[in-house]
Amino acid sequence: MNTIINPINSNIDSNINTANDLQNSVKPSILKTASDKFSRKITIIGAGFVGSTTAYTLMLSGLVSEIAIIDINTQKVEGEVMDLNHGMPFVRPVKIYNGSYEDCKDSDIIIISAGVNQKPGETRIDLVYRNTQVFKEIIRNILKYYTDAILLVVTNPVDILTYVTYKISGLPHNKVIGSGTVLDTARLRYLIADHVGIDVRNVHGYIIGEHGDSELAAWSTVNIAGIPIDEYCDKCQKCEKKISQLEIFENVKNAAYEIIDRKGATYYAVALAVRRIVEAIIRDENSILTVSSLVEGQYGINNICLSLPSIVNSKGVSTILEIPLSGSETELLIKCADSLKKVVETLDI
Repeated sequence: MNTIINPINSNIDSNINTANDLQNSVKPSILKTASDKFSRKITIIGAGFVGSTTAYTLMLSGLVSEIAIIDINTQKVEGEVMDLNHGMPFVRPVKIYNGSYEDCKDSDIIIISAGVNQKPGETRIDLVYRNTQVFKEIIRNILKYYTDAILLVVTNPVDILTYVTYKISGLPHNKVIGSGTVLDTARLRYLIADHVGIDVRNVHGYIIGEHGDSELAAWSTVNIAGIPIDEYCDKCQKCEKKISQLEIFENVKNAAYEIIDRKGATYYAVALAVRRIVEAIIRDENSILTVSSLVEGQYGINNICLSLPSIVNSKGVSTILEIPLSGSETELLIKCADSLKKVVETLDI
């Protein structure tokens, strides 16, 4: 019996060894592919209100597997990381830790929320000179370890600092984007929806240009369930539409000032806006968002970062859409670009 069994066992052992060899030769590549597919790393620079709240929204989202938080105030980061990690049993697994600039390596997205805070009565443009100096140091440190991440600027004034980041970094323009007027657009949609009593998800329209005092509401694009806003207002008969549109726009434009006056800072809604942008990038969604990026010829505007409806995917901004605007809206957009250019010309970049 042994002479019959041993050869069979020998063949089995040989087959098992061959299978193991094949498995060992194939397994690393399979594991690497799976890891690449499901592992998403975000580095957040700045652990202030916006940075820490952004980490919280991303933690809840389940979109990422790793979040590194960097701040010059290491004690503050340690506290934020501890607080976030203590809630880990309630969410999908995600590694959150106190990072360093070396963690920028292999990040999918690097979110920059560091900078000087906006004070009551201070415009976003007032911040630009101090924050430009801060950004020079941040970008220099990022580039030491940069691989192929998308840089997402959130710090105000976001359009100018997005341009500053693009110029200093030397990265392709699609890789450098700002949070832009994604939040302003959300505010517009919310206020219209609240005014007319319609689900905000059925209200469509954009705030474009600067995320700031020269922004404009593209009312010619606003619609409710496909019905142009002027036509909808004619049927609604709740108010004098032009007066209400002006009030709504002023409330959008001044929202940050109003919130800062009351509670010192804005961070919940902007963190949600950042989460939405991250989602569009991570999931390669081709979503249309009013992020800020380098404008090259749209509406006759060049060499400045502005917020316009853009297709956002895993490449960053793949296309800026030149949506139809009225003549007056186009003029206001060009004026907005010119005002930002004048500020940029005074910067040492």
